[in-house]
Parts: sequence; structure tokens; C-alpha cells
Amino acid sequence: MAITLKTTSGKILASVALLGTAAAVAGMGTYGAFTSSTSASQAVTAGTVTIALGTGANNTLNVPVAGLLPGDKVEKLVTLANTGNSDLNNVTLTTSAGATGSLLTTDVTNGLQLTIENCSVAWTGSAAPYNCAGTKTTVLASGPVIAANKVLNNLTSLTSTKTDNLKVTTTLPGTANNDFQGATSTIGFSFTGTQRTETTK
Repeated sequence: MAITLKTTSGKILASVALLGTAAAVAGMGTYGAFTSSTSASQAVTAGTVTIALGTGANNTLNVPVAGLLPGDKVEKLVTLANTGNSDLNNVTLTTSAGATGSLLTTDVTNGLQLTIENCSVAWTGSAAPYNCAGTKTTVLASGPVIAANKVLNNLTSLTSTKTDNLKVTTTLPGTANNDFQGATSTIGFSFTGTQRTETTK
């Protein structure tokens, strides 16, 4: 009988040990899993939309004009450059005289008329009238000097890093009468570039 009791005790202890081992294995199965991971990073930089007028000899728009008579023309040279890293959809021009307005700028028929032309190369000549030795195109057809948001045509500066050679001509029509004598105005030129049409990259 003593032998039987020992044998039974041995079986019970063995069963408990097996149950403990099974529980440990089951716990490992609950929290363990095969895994894999990967990653990537994307740098994003916004483009720049920047246009600039030339300086010095490349922008004579700032040089004042005096003694203008009916029928006279004034030619000014200026470069317009796309210095940003993005192409443009268009460039517009707004001109204003503000508080300096006079018959020169308020009379749309007999007052100053504005024309802008582009030359594929730099304009030649040390003084007006300037000449184009390359291809000449019309950027802005003749019209009253004061206007808002006029779209400029035939510009290569719509493309990033490109520059246009512009000749800005202001004319006082021969129809201007004695009322224009001594009139004075300061005309501001504001060029605005608008980004190209959005795209999917």
C-alpha cells in the first residue's frame, strides 16, 4: 500500500508540472506574432513666384520726362525677369496716377496713351528712338495710360529664369489742346505675376 500511495503522488505531481508547462506555452502564443515594417520620408518644398524689373540702364521707367508736347513720344526701356523657380500663367499691368492725376491721365482720348513692345534681344541705341535687331512683338496694344489688370502678351518671362526686353512708349496725342499745357502727373507701373495652372505631380 505504501508503494501505491507514492506512485499516485508521483502521477499527481507529474500532471501538475505538465499543466504548468502547457500554460506557459499558451501564454507565449497569445503575445507573439511575426512582424515586418518599412518606412519612407518625402521632402516637400513650395515653389516661388517672383518677377523683377531691371535696375539702372535696364529700367529707365523711373527717369522723369519734361517738356512733352502734343504728338511727342517717350520711350523707356525695362527688363522684366522671372526670377522664381515656377512658370507663370500670366503677367498683368496696373498703372495709376493717384493724387497726381491730371488731364494727362484722366482724358482717355486726348491724354497719354501707352504701348509696350518686346524684343527678343536687347534694344539698340544710346537714346530714343530705340531699335530691335531681333524679333519684335506687341505686349500691350496702344490704349489710355491708366488701366487696371491689363494682361501682357508675348512674354518669354512666363517661363522660369527667362527675361523680356520691354520698350514702354508713352504718347501725347496731337489732339491734346491748350488745356494740357503745364499739366503734370506721376504714373506708377505695377506688374503682377500669377502662378501657372495647378497640376498633379
